[in-house]
Amino acid sequence: MLRSLYDWTMGLAQSRYALLALGIVAFFESSVFPIPPDVLMIPMIIAAPKRAWIIASVALVGSVLGALLGYYIGAALFDSVGRPVLEFYGKDAYFGEFATRYNEYGAWAVLIAGVTPFPFKVITILSGTTGLSFPVFIVASIIARGLRFFIVAALLRAFGEPIRDFIERRLGLVFIVFCVLLFGGFYAVKVM
Repeated sequence: MLRSLYDWTMGLAQSRYALLALGIVAFFESSVFPIPPDVLMIPMIIAAPKRAWIIASVALVGSVLGALLGYYIGAALFDSVGRPVLEFYGKDAYFGEFATRYNEYGAWAVLIAGVTPFPFKVITILSGTTGLSFPVFIVASIIARGLRFFIVAALLRAFGEPIRDFIERRLGLVFIVFCVLLFGGFYAVKVM
C-alpha cells in the first residue's frame, strides 16, 4: 500500500498539476497526512532546477497554511475530546503544568519539528492544544518550514541529481545536527 502511494506521488510530481499537488500535500502533511512534501519537491526541482524557488515557496505556503489547520485541530478538539479523557483519568490538573512548560519552549519545538523528520503535524496540533502564542507559532512555522524547503531547493539547484541520494538518506540527520548546534548556541549565549 505504501509503495503504491509512493509511486502515485512520484507520478504526480511529473504532471502539469504538480505545483497544485505539492501545495495540497504540504498543507495536509502539516496537519494529518503522512507523506512529506519533499517526495514531490525533489523530483520537481531535479526536473526544473530554474523553478526551485517557486517550488520551495509553494511548499512553504502550503505547509504553513496546513500548520494553521493543525493548530485549529488542537485548539478545537481538545475541549471536546482531549479534556474529557484527561478528566476521566484524573490527569486534567497535570495538563496545565504541561501546557505551561510546553509553551515556555514551544517555539523551539515548532522550529525543531519543522526542519527535522519529526512529524510536524504532532507539534502543530500540540501547539493548538496547549494554546501556544499564535504569533509565535506562525513565525516559528514560517522560519522552520522555510529553512527546510529552501535548503532542499538550494542543494538540488546547486548539485542536481547527485544530491538526491544524499537528501533522501541523510537530510534528517543534517537538520538534527543543525538544530542541536543552533539550540546549543542559544543556550550558551543564555548561560554566559
